[in-house]
Amino acid sequence: MSDEQRVRIERLRDKSALVLEAGEDSDFVVSPCIAVCDMDASTGLCLGCYRSLEEIARWSRSTPGVKRQVWQTLLDRLPT
Repeated sequence: MSDEQRVRIERLRDKSALVLEAGEDSDFVVSPCIAVCDMDASTGLCLGCYRSLEEIARWSRSTPGVKRQVWQTLLDRLPT
């Protein structure tokens, strides 16, 4: 794994901590976007936030609960 990829993953983990700290009752769920919009052709996932195009497109219309589910899904996708 490259240093750049490690930094991206660490940024996502830092943002995920904000989601966890806010708790399930929060109406606001921070976006996973880290302004690195580069889609991986083989996986169909953004190399910045590890979301699919569908997840990215639905984000602004999703409920806080769905957004937290997306967060959990993308954290599960992160390389170790």
